[in-house]
Amino acid sequence: MSYKLICTDIDGTLLNKDRELSKETIAEVQRISPIPFVLISSRMPKAMRHLQVKFKNESTPIIAYNGGLVMDNFKIVHSTCIDNAVLEATIKKCNHTEIHLSLFYVDEWYVPKMDYWAKREQHNTKVTPSIKLPSEVLAKWKQEGKGAHKIMCMGDENEIDILYKTLEERFSEEIILYRSKPTYIEISHRSISKKTALALLLKHKYPDLSFKNVVAFGDNYNDIEMLKAVGLGVAVANANDEVLAISDRITDTNKNNGVAKTIKALF
Repeated sequence: MSYKLICTDIDGTLLNKDRELSKETIAEVQRISPIPFVLISSRMPKAMRHLQVKFKNESTPIIAYNGGLVMDNFKIVHSTCIDNAVLEATIKKCNHTEIHLSLFYVDEWYVPKMDYWAKREQHNTKVTPSIKLPSEVLAKWKQEGKGAHKIMCMGDENEIDILYKTLEERFSEEIILYRSKPTYIEISHRSISKKTALALLLKHKYPDLSFKNVVAFGDNYNDIEMLKAVGLGVAVANANDEVLAISDRITDTNKNNGVAKTIKALF
C-alpha cells in the first residue's frame, strides 16, 4: 500500500450531524495508527485538539486556518498572517453595520461580544472566545507584531455582500475571501492553501513521503487544490458539485461515516 498519511477536513467531512466524532470514525483512526491522521481545517488549533484527544493522537501535526498555520506538537512550523492594513480596513467598513467580526491568531480568538454569532461558533467548535473590541485587538497586535491568521465576518447577507465586494476590489492580491455560507466570509492570506501547507508539512515532518502517498478527504471549495494534488482525493457524498467532479473517489456522507468507511476499505 503506497498510502502512508491521511489528512482530512473537519466540518462537513469528518464530523457527523451533531458536529461530533462518531464511534466508528474514532475506532477506524485508532485502528490504523501509527499511520499519521492529520486534521486540516479553517478552524483554530484549539478547536481541533479536542478531536485529537478523542483519537489519542495529540502528537500528530495539525494544519489550521486553511493552511495559514502549521503546528507540530504545539510548535509553530509555519505561520502566515494577514497584513494589519487589511484588518484595519475591514474594521472601518464594518463600523455602523451589524456584522460580527471574529479575529484569530494561533489560539487567540476575539469577539466584540457574546452575540448570536459568537455563541454559534462556540457551540460548533467547543472553544470560548475572549471579548475585546476589534479596534483594541488591532492595537494590541500592532504592538505585539502580530496579525490575524483568519478574519471571520458574519451577519446579514446584504451587508456581507457589500463587505465582500469592497474587500475583493481593494485587497484581491493580498487575501482570499471564502464564502462558506451567504452570511459568512472567511478571510485568509492569499499565499496559503491546504495544498501549500501540506507540502510544507511533508517537507518538515515526513521527508520520505510525497503527495502520492497521501489520502485526503474534503467537501468544500477550499479542499479542491489539496484533493487534486494528493495520491487519492476523496470527496464525501455531501460535497459541493465542483468537489465531487475533481475527486478520485466519492465516499458516503459525513453523517454516514464516509471517512471511516474509506479508511476501512483502503487499510
